[in-house]
Amino acid sequence: MMTHEVRVRIAPSPTGYLHVGTARTAVFNWLFARHNDGQFVVRIEDTDIERSKPELIEPIFAAMKWLGLDWDEEPIYQSKRMDRYKPYIEKLLAGGHAYRCFCTREELEEARKKAMAEKAPLQYSKKCRHLPDDQIAERLEKKMPFAVRLAIPEGETSYGDLVFGTITKQNTEIEDFVICRADGSAVYNMAVVIDDHEMGITHVIRGNDHISNTFKQVHIYRALGLDIPEFAHVPLILRPDKKKVSKRLGDKDVAEYGGEGILPEALFNFLCLLGWSPKDDREYLPRDELVKIFLLENVNKANPIFNEEKLLALNQEYIMKKPDHEIAAMVAPMLVAAGYTTKYWLETRWDYLMKIVNMLKVRCRRMTDFVAKSDYFFHSDFGYDPKAADKRFNGEGRQFLIDLVKRFEQMDDFKKEGIEGALDEVAEKLGVKRGKLIHPVRLAVSGVSEGPGLFDILEAIGKDETLKRIHKAIEFIESKGGQDAGENKEAGERNKRA
Repeated sequence: MMTHEVRVRIAPSPTGYLHVGTARTAVFNWLFARHNDGQFVVRIEDTDIERSKPELIEPIFAAMKWLGLDWDEEPIYQSKRMDRYKPYIEKLLAGGHAYRCFCTREELEEARKKAMAEKAPLQYSKKCRHLPDDQIAERLEKKMPFAVRLAIPEGETSYGDLVFGTITKQNTEIEDFVICRADGSAVYNMAVVIDDHEMGITHVIRGNDHISNTFKQVHIYRALGLDIPEFAHVPLILRPDKKKVSKRLGDKDVAEYGGEGILPEALFNFLCLLGWSPKDDREYLPRDELVKIFLLENVNKANPIFNEEKLLALNQEYIMKKPDHEIAAMVAPMLVAAGYTTKYWLETRWDYLMKIVNMLKVRCRRMTDFVAKSDYFFHSDFGYDPKAADKRFNGEGRQFLIDLVKRFEQMDDFKKEGIEGALDEVAEKLGVKRGKLIHPVRLAVSGVSEGPGLFDILEAIGKDETLKRIHKAIEFIESKGGQDAGENKEAGERNKRA
């Protein structure tokens, strides 16, 4: 536990929706803050006028809330802080740590092309770094446009990274980069330093693609005499094709996972395991447990690959551990939206829905699977799986269903144990294994060849509905010639005995 208050931030830009890369970084920041009794704050970096879309800000907030990420202060908007950077830029100019660059865009482009042709480093030539004061004054008097560049000193730069350890870079590899554009607006690296300083950020936890920016930002901190926060660069999440997940590659919005049946707590848990480990074999780690054990020391350096199969397996585990009544409350509106039933019908038959949930949950990897796998619990107007029907709905299957109907009609207490006993009786009487009867009955009452336990299904839908569906299946078999096939088979067996 740290002895001073931890303050961390996530700083999404509304140039796209919240994708899993940014979401994972937000999760790491949130866990670090909660583990250390610190604060987690949000800053919207919306200064890219051409690419920023104000209408995406609320969806970003909504996706973070869906994941369970709460922040401790009102969000800060970078676009409303543009006047905060100028005094710091003036201080750098006055202290000789920055200088005005009057080079035109054409001059810079020509220098870039020349460097490429000569295979030289693509760095600014420092042409304006040592301009005499009189020349600077003359150009300012002519109101020549200028950018402001940071003057990088000689030597090398090192900083301690909480993931990568001490990282060192020669200053010759860092050009005199622009900190203020010709229009007076601060560039990213300058704005981030001032924002983090004024927000009191103690730890900057972000993707390792920012390491090159960190060296630049360290120079700005030092030139301004500001305290430098701790840096932790976490691994990037890669797609199966080994490319970095990003909004530009069309990776989906975090909120889409909810629509696809992923539980927020499952995605939260999964994101934690992308680049971090509890240092044991556990994967199912509820949020409270993650808060207790999350340490930056356990962040890996290697970039992980987003494995959706692993996410689905984890999602299924969360489904299995969730109480039936919670699942039912989540599934109910989905069933109504699918047109299976109505809200009123479900409210008056809640126990029935709970039974369905209990039967299906072991087979559902997504919440949407409850809808896909439950239609026959709400109506009998379904077709039969063609492959299963060809195999099970023949003359033999018809006779099995007829014999079962007769036995089921005799039952007063249509419960699971009694149903199972009745089916076994018929199987023994016919001299066949119970599976011979189970398969055609399952197909008759559900239209599919697999699903929850047959006897659970029959008890749930009840005696009347069971008989109705079996009679319908018998009629279907007879309509496609199954009756003749059954009679021919019976006649053949009689002839053999004779």
